[in-house]
Amino acid sequence: MRKSFGESMLQTIRLALCLFVTMALSINLRADERPWIKIRGVYGGMPNLPQGKTLKDFGINAVWVGSGGVRRDLVDSLHAQGVKLFAEFNTMHDSGYLKEQPDAAPVGIDGKICPAPDGWQGVCPTHPGYRRQRMDAFRETLAKAEVDGIWLDYHHSHASWEQAVPNMPLSCFCDRCVRQFVESSKVEIPKGLNAEDRNRWIIANKKSQWVNWRCDVFTDWVREFREIVDKTRPKALLGTFHNPWSPNDYDGAIRDLLAIDLKAQARYIDVFSIMPYHARFGHHRDPAWISRQVNDLRTLLGNRGDAAERNQIWPIVQLADWGEVVQTEQIKEVMDHGTRQPSAGVTIFHTGGLNQHPDRLEELGKFYRSIAKD
Repeated sequence: MRKSFGESMLQTIRLALCLFVTMALSINLRADERPWIKIRGVYGGMPNLPQGKTLKDFGINAVWVGSGGVRRDLVDSLHAQGVKLFAEFNTMHDSGYLKEQPDAAPVGIDGKICPAPDGWQGVCPTHPGYRRQRMDAFRETLAKAEVDGIWLDYHHSHASWEQAVPNMPLSCFCDRCVRQFVESSKVEIPKGLNAEDRNRWIIANKKSQWVNWRCDVFTDWVREFREIVDKTRPKALLGTFHNPWSPNDYDGAIRDLLAIDLKAQARYIDVFSIMPYHARFGHHRDPAWISRQVNDLRTLLGNRGDAAERNQIWPIVQLADWGEVVQTEQIKEVMDHGTRQPSAGVTIFHTGGLNQHPDRLEELGKFYRSIAKD
């Protein structure tokens, strides 16, 4: 028998209510358990634990250390506890190299050596000696011990973006970079221009080609890092700590100024550790900014939040005071937004902050234990 319009509408409403209740119950379950989160980490080395306590007591199953801190005994000790050890590797900000090779300093659009923005010294990405040095150091880090992965850090142009008001000069316009750009992009620059006029002509007339070329240079570094991982430590993950902006933030600065092309790097990267430091970047009263930025990354990468997919997203969220203070009472909310899908893992910045504020370690441990399944 045919139903009346009213009966059909009532059935539709009932189905919608059932669906709403089911979704609400699912959301509550996930908020408590987060079964998709496989990595619960700390960045910055081993935290100072209370006497008799272990990392497992705080739900921690991964630790990040700087490449210089990788030791076989540390790796073996953590693996014996069921904890993974990941190394962090500085790619483009090894400023000590410039003491012996000043020609590796980035050049600004004015044709002069570009001062370090707010003290953050970068290096020219096309300097062959610097690239060899970094690749050799990367290879040595992987050879030291059986690390579970290695994360690229500072893999961007000469800039200081890790602050509420970023400082991102245009660089590098050294003769080597310009020559390689011209050869690669088949651009014809008017003859007779001095260095500054040449550089400004490029930005005024060939900016998109310039941006694409610079991004390709930085991506090619990632390709080589991938090759080294596959040859030296094939079971290790290759990750990256990276800028948290969406493609439209700061007028597209993540590509245009920082030369970070995450979609291109996705061919080589296993894990993207976006860095949404809410207190540092002017969002200390809005921890939801963390999950919004992660979702922007999901859209960019086409990520599903599936723990088995090729490109994982493991954000690194801020619990230490840098910029504004992170209140202990806020930690649960910060961790909540950092562990929503598509995140498949999470770590915190940083161990030093936990050591200065043991109450934050306790609060972190409470959250990690509540979602731990191992």
